[in-house]
Amino acid sequence: MNNWMDFNDAQEPTILDELAAEDVKRRILDRLTDFFGYLYPNGKVKGKKFVLGNVAGDKGKSLEVELTGERAGLWHDFESGEGGDLVTLVARSQQLDDKRDYQTIVRFMAEWLGLPSISVGSANAQPAVDELGAHTGKWDYHDGNGNLMACVYRYDTPEGKQFRPWDVKARKHQAPNPRPLYNQPRIKTAEEVVLVEGEKAAQALIDQNICATTAMNGANAPVEKTDWSPLQNKKVLIWPDNDEAGILYARNAAQTIADAGATSVFILKPPEGKPEKWDAADAVAEQTDVRHWLVTVERKTVKDSVPVYSFGDLWDDNSPTPADLLSPRVLTPGGMLVIGGAPKVGKSDFLLNLLAHMAAGLPFLDMRPSRPLKIFYLQAEVQYHYLKERVQQLPLKDYQITQLRENLMMTARMKMVLNEQGLRLAARSIRNAFSDAPDVIVIDPIRNVFDSGPEASSENDNNAMMYFLQQRVEQLRDMVSPEAGLILVHHTRKMSKKQLEEDPFQALSGAGSLRGYYTSGMLLFKPEEMEPERMLYYELRNGSSPDSKRIIKRNGQWCEAPANGVRIAGEEMGKKHDAERIRKREVIVQILHDEALQGNVYTANQFSERFENQRGLGAKATIYERIHVLATKGYIKFFRNHQEYNLPSARRSKWGYLCVEDMSYGMDGKGLCNVSPTHFKCSKTGAVLPVENPEVWVYHDQDFVR
Repeated sequence: MNNWMDFNDAQEPTILDELAAEDVKRRILDRLTDFFGYLYPNGKVKGKKFVLGNVAGDKGKSLEVELTGERAGLWHDFESGEGGDLVTLVARSQQLDDKRDYQTIVRFMAEWLGLPSISVGSANAQPAVDELGAHTGKWDYHDGNGNLMACVYRYDTPEGKQFRPWDVKARKHQAPNPRPLYNQPRIKTAEEVVLVEGEKAAQALIDQNICATTAMNGANAPVEKTDWSPLQNKKVLIWPDNDEAGILYARNAAQTIADAGATSVFILKPPEGKPEKWDAADAVAEQTDVRHWLVTVERKTVKDSVPVYSFGDLWDDNSPTPADLLSPRVLTPGGMLVIGGAPKVGKSDFLLNLLAHMAAGLPFLDMRPSRPLKIFYLQAEVQYHYLKERVQQLPLKDYQITQLRENLMMTARMKMVLNEQGLRLAARSIRNAFSDAPDVIVIDPIRNVFDSGPEASSENDNNAMMYFLQQRVEQLRDMVSPEAGLILVHHTRKMSKKQLEEDPFQALSGAGSLRGYYTSGMLLFKPEEMEPERMLYYELRNGSSPDSKRIIKRNGQWCEAPANGVRIAGEEMGKKHDAERIRKREVIVQILHDEALQGNVYTANQFSERFENQRGLGAKATIYERIHVLATKGYIKFFRNHQEYNLPSARRSKWGYLCVEDMSYGMDGKGLCNVSPTHFKCSKTGAVLPVENPEVWVYHDQDFVR
């Protein structure tokens, strides 16, 4: 954090008058691009805006700052709903208060501009005093040789405790980069180190002659900005505060410490019945025998020696294999089942039927739960009233409903990402839903809650997918019940029948990481557009995969389709010309999808010219007319934010570039990125209007919404 009130080594700054402050802000506004590039190295310029993930400076596109015009410097975070002007953003980036620390913020901007130490108050201006008052605590950070690197000051204010770090080398009130660990001279000679949250807790253990340390800022410390190398070859015990933030931080830190080369890493479990935020300092104050507690406390192994089993160990082990949650080996304890399918194939309806049977302990399409299972269905797609309709349409008996009432808990559509804050909210909701730990946790769909971490990539990127699985999904399971089974619902790319026959599961977005990680997969595919049947494919890691099935929904129940191809009454083939229109629709949508992956996007006119008389689409005018129809029906929308994809403006088009659902664009040298529509054609008026929610696609010739 960069601020400039060094009470030990610098002269007291003088009060700035408003004229000087406004001059500093004006100069910054003239150089916003350079200033934000310095303030947020992970941000990017997109057209006339500067974009990043959040006020902390993470990669992403949630936060936007205007760079030009009368709105220059104004910002808004679409995920958190926060916003403000230039001063509030600088304040948030430096963990300051935009009103109380206004003088400090302006000095920060002035120093970046290279202005001399400004002292422009009126002739009667008095020296400024620290508005936080006298510090109530001070902790020194040394390197392994005892050289002072940084200090942390604590202030107890009416608004609560606040901390100010001091970088000795830079001679500024900011956290060093990288941030050092506390108590390094003692760590250097110790074999075992206890990591706690905050200097007060660390010092409490140090006073008990226990080697303890903390990262600067405790649980709020970014693990990637801390130098963990002093813990290399050490046995590390992590003692988290007794709250969700502490547990989550412990997991993040544990993995990073393991990667830094610690010989073992354990997370300690705070005792039952202790108050929230209970920590090591509280334990010492209660006169707990801390040494004895550290030896006997329940702990979770994050890293120890790699488990090695001899052939003889495995051969002689006669212990029973845990019962399948859903047999045969479709979902095992601690396993992960991914259910995939293209848009409109009916994944959510299929899943709801499956979960209802699992929660009631009933078989479903030759799959059988081991018992009535407690299931938490975290779904982020269907709104409450439509979810209610789906539930009430399930063909259930009274005795089945009795079992399901308490066993199957679900959410209506959530607007939440499974980032660190989302994990805490989700874990709390799941724990509150059941008196015991759940058997199964379901996430539907992955895309709506996907967090790719620092890469800020889409779920099509294998590294981003692996980050989400390991750092988000697995963390959620560990926070709730490590042995719970996971079911994830995910979309597939559109694929041909030949691709389906060769390897259907390769169609999953992020398939490289998903297939190497999950224990089982199920895939729904609609072989004929006008037919009601679906194909159900299996892929199992822990056993032989069941044969694929041709299934159909009849009277509200999913069952195997008749072998003789008999159709349900009222669901006959449409007329030949209807089938041809559907074929052309699928061809056009598929071409737009596939071409975008190759880095090619089109306006309506460009597409009509490019694919005239190809793939049975007919003449240019015919194609152009069909695009109009598909836009009216919602299959095609448009995007006009061409700058975000480094595209030229869509000339000769009042609509913009064409966009279809689940479309990804291959940018040169930057991999794939999701393309979201900005405008759509109103089915009633024909007008081109701004899109309110780019995640929702409404097809006006069908009776559902995605």
